[in-house]
This record gives sequence, C-alpha cells and structure tokens, in this order.
Amino acid sequence: MSGNIPPIDVMCRQAALDRQARLTKPAGALGRLEDLSVSLAAMTGRLDWLPTRRAVVVCAGDHGVVAQGVSAYPQEVTAEMVHNFLAGGAAINVLSRQMGARVTVVDAGVAGDIPPHPDLVSGKVAPGTADFSIGPAMTSAQAAQSVELGRTVARREIERGLDILAVGEMGIGNTTAASAIIAAVTGKPVGEVTGRGTGVSDELLAHKITVIERALKVNDPIGEKTLQKVGGFEIGAMAGLMLEAAAARIPVIIDGLICTSAALVAAQMEPEVKGYLVAGHRSVEPGHRAALSWLGLTPLLDLDLRLGEGTGAVLAMPLVEAAMRTLQEMATFDDAGVSGPA
Repeated sequence: MSGNIPPIDVMCRQAALDRQARLTKPAGALGRLEDLSVSLAAMTGRLDWLPTRRAVVVCAGDHGVVAQGVSAYPQEVTAEMVHNFLAGGAAINVLSRQMGARVTVVDAGVAGDIPPHPDLVSGKVAPGTADFSIGPAMTSAQAAQSVELGRTVARREIERGLDILAVGEMGIGNTTAASAIIAAVTGKPVGEVTGRGTGVSDELLAHKITVIERALKVNDPIGEKTLQKVGGFEIGAMAGLMLEAAAARIPVIIDGLICTSAALVAAQMEPEVKGYLVAGHRSVEPGHRAALSWLGLTPLLDLDLRLGEGTGAVLAMPLVEAAMRTLQEMATFDDAGVSGPA
C-alpha cells in the first residue's frame, strides 16, 4: 500500500523560509505561525496556497467492546448523534458554519439504520465491530474495507473542491479502541494512555484499563494488524481519508484522541502521511500527548477539549489561514523601504 504519497516539496519549503527571513518583522517574531506556513508550503508545493475550500468529514462507528461496560453512555447514542449531525445541531455543525467548512458524515459501522441524507455517506462495513477484549475487532477484509471507504470519501470531497480537510469522529466506546491502538503503537503502558472518555468514574476507568490490557494480550496487535485487532471502522475510515488527502497534497487537520489514533494507523501503512498532518489541538485525554509525540506533531491549540467530532480541528482553521496570509501578504523589508537588521 506504500508509495502513493509524494514527499514534501523541499524547494518550496526553502522558498517559504527565505521569504519569512525577508518579511518586515524580527526573525521568528510570529513564532509557530512561521513554522506552520513553512510546513503548509512544503505540503502543498505552493507559496500562494490558502485554505479556501474547507471540509470536515465526521466518521461514525460502533464498538463491540461496549459490552464490557467501558462507557458512561449507551451505544444508541452513536446513531442518535449521527442524526444530530445531519440535522445541523451538533457542536461540529456550529463551528463549521462559523469557519465556512462543509460537513460530511460517514456511516462506517453504526449499529443502527441511518436514513439517506444529502450529507451522509452510507458505507457501513458492519453494524459495529466485534468485542476486541475476547478476539479481533474485525476481519482483515473489513479493516481494508474501512480504509478504502475513507479513501473513496476523500476522492469525492476532492472532486467537490478541497483545499484543506479536517477529520472527526463519533462512536460510543471509541476512546477504548483509540487507547488500545496508542498503547500498541507507542509501547506506552495502558494506564498512561487511557483516560475517562465520556467522563467515567475512577472505578470504571480502572475497569476500562483492565479491559484494554486484556485485549492487547488476547490480540497482540502488532504492525499493520493493529486496526484489525483493536480498531474501529470509523478509525479505519479516518486513516483512509488522511492517506488519500496526503496523496493529493491536501493538508489534513487532525482532531483529538480517536482521530490521532487513526493517524497512527495511517502512518503504519504509509509513513509519509505524517508530513501532511497538522495537529489542531491537544486533548485532555492522556493518550493524545503520547500519540502526537509519536507522530512528531505539536498541537496548535490547547483548550481542554475532549468532545471529538472534529471540533478541535475546525477551530484551528483560522490559524492555518493566518499563517499563510502573513507569509503571502506581509511586505518584505525591500518592498516597504524598512531597514533590516544590522
């Protein structure tokens, strides 16, 4: 599956660095906005790129591991929230309207029927994964199908016109799956990368950790088997979205814990995808920090978010635009007739 993603454009990266050095400001005065503009230029191969055509894709799926009592919410909430997304009433809808981003919802594996809707992609691999505390979450064919679903949706979004992609998710039980993935990939202890998800008690958190530890022993989710053994259909779909967008040189803003676990899965398949990812924010979930570190990403925002849906990714869009506009529109010392550093 490797070889589809082009390397970042090192010449354009250098051109962005050179322009940053000539802009009317002390070197480094715009801090990480400067670094972000250089990274975006390298991703897109353009100094004149702007995130004008924006989309957020929210992938939804259910998890058999909820049978082990790892969530404070019942499984029915996944389908109910999908209806809320399609009605425009969720946080991601509100923020996307503000940021000028269209919202597409993907049913990758919801345990319930979702009626057709113009903003819905019906790609259900199965009505939820199997309970991965007693065996693999899915078959290898289902894992491949979930990734291909994401790739297909990305191609559709690109055809509609796309400059930047934000990725989000919904799925009761998916912090358990994400924590299992992060522990498997990073090698960190389960207790260090597992948080409260929907807000579970201390007792339930301890139980959640025990369930994940048992799942890792049962499944041994090493390498490209991680998604199949302990993942989710929506996680596979998000990985496919990232891979296909990167292949088209489209920057991807990733969201919180679950989305970043999907980035780990994508990077297992094609390591070059890491060069096209922007971390929108840092979640309060402890595993998110470990996952971002493994990917080599520094988040743009730290707002104590833990909602998912792509909210943290969409909130970062104005910073992405600001980084590129300052690179493009600020005058150089020569243009403005301003004396440079002595």
